[in-house]
Amino acid sequence: MTGPGGADDLREAAQPGAGEVTATVIVDAPAERVFAALLAWERQSDWIPFTRVRVVEGDGREGSRIEAVTAVGRATLRDEMRVVRVDEPYEIGVVHYGQLLRGPGVLRCTQLGRARTQVVWHEWFHLPGGRAGRLAWPVLWPGSKIGLTQALKRFARLVEQGRLP
Repeated sequence: MTGPGGADDLREAAQPGAGEVTATVIVDAPAERVFAALLAWERQSDWIPFTRVRVVEGDGREGSRIEAVTAVGRATLRDEMRVVRVDEPYEIGVVHYGQLLRGPGVLRCTQLGRARTQVVWHEWFHLPGGRAGRLAWPVLWPGSKIGLTQALKRFARLVEQGRLP
């Protein structure tokens, strides 16, 4: 399997890239419920703006292929990923293997009490454009961080309101 998302492609894409971004949120809900909401891939459309997510292959767990398409006006970004690790209720690992978005990512749940969970979303992207991409990253990073943080805040509200999963 060496085509898009195949073993060789995933091995290369799984190496952490130079673009790193992390966002965290505290959710007033038990880790099991929070984790189930994170695994509800197609419901990410409810909390990630302008994005439609679907499971392309599998059941959403380890080995599954996920596609997220973000569209703002005529601009469209297609994010292809494979779920490479599910350690319930603690961690989901993915590898983004698309043409533009590449690199590993992880969603971690840490139970803080009976009904409080910290969620950490961490991504290590390969920066396109060589040296120009590396030079642009410090300008792009704050927007990425803000976007991830805002999405996680929406996620937390939906879980706390019982609207997710």
